[in-house]
Amino acid sequence: MKKSIILALFFITSISFSQSIKLEGIITDSKSVGLEMANVMAVNQVTKAMDSYAITNDKGKYILNLKPNTSYVLKVSYLGMQNKELAIVTTTENSSNNIALEEGGIELDGVEIVREMPVSIKGDTIVYNGDSFKTGTERKLEDLLKKLPGVEVNADGEIEVEGKKVTKLMVEGKDFFDGDTKLGVKNIPADAIDKIQVLRNYNENSILKGVENNQDNVAMNIKLKSGKKNFWFGDMTAGIGVAHKESRYLINPKLFYYSPKYSINLISNFNNIGELPLTVQDYFKFTGGFRGMMQKGGSSFTVSSNDLGISLLRNNRAKDIETQFGATNFSYNVNKAWSLSGFGIISSSLTDLETKSQTNILQPNSSEILSTENRQEVALQKSNLGLFKLSSSYKPSTKFQFDYDILTKLSQQDENNSLLRESIVNNNSQTEIISTLKKQDPISANQNLSLYYTQSDKNIFAFEMQHLYQEEDPFYNANLQSQPFSLAGYTSGQNRNDINQNRFVKTNKLDAKLDYYYMLTPKSNINVTLGNTYSNQNFNSGIFQVLDNETVNNLDDVTNTNDVNYNFNDTFLGLHYKILSGKFTFTPGVSLHSYNMTNEQLGTSNSQDFFRALPDFLAIYQIKKAESLTYNFSYTNNFTDINQLAEGYVFSNYNSLTKGNRTLENATAQVHSLRYFKYNMFNFENINAFATYSKRVDAIKTRAVFNGVNQTSSPFNSDFADETLSGNGSYGRSFLKNYKASLGANLNWSKFNNIQNNVLSTNESFTQSYTVKASTNYKNMPNLELGYNVVKNDYNNSTFYTEKPFARLDYFFLKSFSFVSEFEFYHYYNNAKTVNNEYDFLSASLIYQKKGSKLEYKVSGTNLLNTTSLNDDSFSQFSTRTSQYTVQPRYVIFSLKYNL
Repeated sequence: MKKSIILALFFITSISFSQSIKLEGIITDSKSVGLEMANVMAVNQVTKAMDSYAITNDKGKYILNLKPNTSYVLKVSYLGMQNKELAIVTTTENSSNNIALEEGGIELDGVEIVREMPVSIKGDTIVYNGDSFKTGTERKLEDLLKKLPGVEVNADGEIEVEGKKVTKLMVEGKDFFDGDTKLGVKNIPADAIDKIQVLRNYNENSILKGVENNQDNVAMNIKLKSGKKNFWFGDMTAGIGVAHKESRYLINPKLFYYSPKYSINLISNFNNIGELPLTVQDYFKFTGGFRGMMQKGGSSFTVSSNDLGISLLRNNRAKDIETQFGATNFSYNVNKAWSLSGFGIISSSLTDLETKSQTNILQPNSSEILSTENRQEVALQKSNLGLFKLSSSYKPSTKFQFDYDILTKLSQQDENNSLLRESIVNNNSQTEIISTLKKQDPISANQNLSLYYTQSDKNIFAFEMQHLYQEEDPFYNANLQSQPFSLAGYTSGQNRNDINQNRFVKTNKLDAKLDYYYMLTPKSNINVTLGNTYSNQNFNSGIFQVLDNETVNNLDDVTNTNDVNYNFNDTFLGLHYKILSGKFTFTPGVSLHSYNMTNEQLGTSNSQDFFRALPDFLAIYQIKKAESLTYNFSYTNNFTDINQLAEGYVFSNYNSLTKGNRTLENATAQVHSLRYFKYNMFNFENINAFATYSKRVDAIKTRAVFNGVNQTSSPFNSDFADETLSGNGSYGRSFLKNYKASLGANLNWSKFNNIQNNVLSTNESFTQSYTVKASTNYKNMPNLELGYNVVKNDYNNSTFYTEKPFARLDYFFLKSFSFVSEFEFYHYYNNAKTVNNEYDFLSASLIYQKKGSKLEYKVSGTNLLNTTSLNDDSFSQFSTRTSQYTVQPRYVIFSLKYNL
């Protein structure tokens, strides 16, 4: 039956091919030179609709697919040229028509014509006309973006344009929850969207746009329909479950207001059907739009997280999820020079997890199994998250700008875990019941201050400063039947082994730099940078045991406690030279660093001081307007933070104990990357290829000792280099206006060196992922997307495969009904055939909304085939892990939405 439906749909689409003829030609100027990116439209004389459009290629060629025996008006426009209209009548045969434009066009008329085009380009900006791509089934920005040529949206709400990630989303030029695109993608109503502007080579500061390399920066701005400005708009949705044993509900109000003076966005969501507006992963990666201001410095000092490894699963990836969410975003123009903006996000979720897993500890340099741990675990998680940001931008003139931002993160997370563990060592099996408790309440405040000043056409100054304050206080408790480790002062022979650990880590980190740009010529400049990174961290931890008689045994030995203070300082002077020569841009540079590191613990101090010169180089070959080749080389010093320096034992898990190494030195890394990009508006051909090679010397690696399935580890500087080679590529294009196809590949090879049970262990992994998909985009017919993805993971001669064919069908019919359905089939197996599982997901929704009505009725179902569990695998350099976890059951929801 499924195959019959698919064949029928392809039969319908094939008919449409035979019902059109082709008109092609070349658009030239008065000197017969082809005009690239000229706009060509064919307007039907009877229906007054635009039946086809084209944008010329680099030779001025266009192709239109038109109806036979029909009268059209061809409208041709090109910025700086006179617009031209030409009446034609098609026959049943293909034809050609070359058109020459005259100079002296009126720009205003050109803009008016461009606004009717589905896609247009002006400088670094691509403009998509939203209505040209809507078929009637779109409800959110995400639905519309997926239909735009050259635009992709992944499951996490991240947007990619021409293979580059969109880092900023705006509405009417105002930030929409700066630092993450998911909230906008999942909540902005599609019917409010007029235009979608993609801003390439984006720089938030116009003063630096001409002197810095912004080729990887992409932003997106949503232009609203005129009826949505200066008025509240949005929707309010309420839904209930149908035929469920337990009550299911959904309440989701969304309100938006935009005017030239200010904007307000209000989003809330209360449900127990697994909809997560903000996941815990989203919370930790939410940057608030803060820039990587020290990227050119050559040093890498990252403050690592002290989270306890609380499981982070997404929507429909847990047994049960209940969420309460509220968010507001605002902007206010105090006057023409000063603007304020900010957001507040509060989220609370309760999650049930049920997982079965198998972890195989491997022999060093072998795929032979040293020991095995089988686990069945049930966890209950509580997460309360808060995000708050306030921004100020003062720009009294084009020569001066002053910005300030502060982002605060607050969270409270608990996880209670009960598990049944089977340990298999030397064919001997042991089973025990373990319970664990994890609690953490981290807070952080990140402030950014920036000053930009153009003293003259040749002299530009930029000062940037960023301060991070962070506190982390993870608490861990494990209650076991057996004693996992021998710790000094530990009381053995108890019925239960109740082990607890407190940790407190405080970080103060200050980055500051002053940039001076001197314009040698309009196409070349020198950049001098004076910068400094200073970090102070405190790490305190202690382990205690609760005995059977409920008394506390503090394990106060120095091997079990930490009281560490760590200072890191990097002062550097950087010099970069940028020159544009023809189609080439070269930016060679070098930074000179003076490093000082001091850690105090165990009553003594350990210091390191040294100097280092770090070169970097960037070359861009702009082959054509939308085709480029970029090479980037960097030589960096990578430093660890306090977590790997603290020499007292720290519990990572009930079966994992770690200790630091105060004598660790920095690692050095050479990174080479090459990127090719081509975007052709003629047929929306999009080619993107990227390759990176990294070689890390003196890398900080792990010395691990396994006693059965229990691990004790510490870091060390490896004498052997780690290497990583990764690459990805994609090719996509449109066909005959209504068809789009793409294929992509991602490859990643890594080699790591560790010491396992006093034996040097070299591990390699190779991950491959291939995806092919094709879709249609009709306004009055069903639209189908078909695709296939295969992932192959090689971990030390253990190979895991996931094959995933998928399909999506959407259809707007009878002027009031919208039907959308998505299907995914998974086949998960390994090369040894010891793992072989198949499962699938089907979701569907039927929406009724009469034209002009504010009410919308919807029946939707998730996991309609009632799949019970999913599989995944992972690799940790010492082991392989496969797991199966329970997912939410079938939910059928009836909802009512009122559109403002």
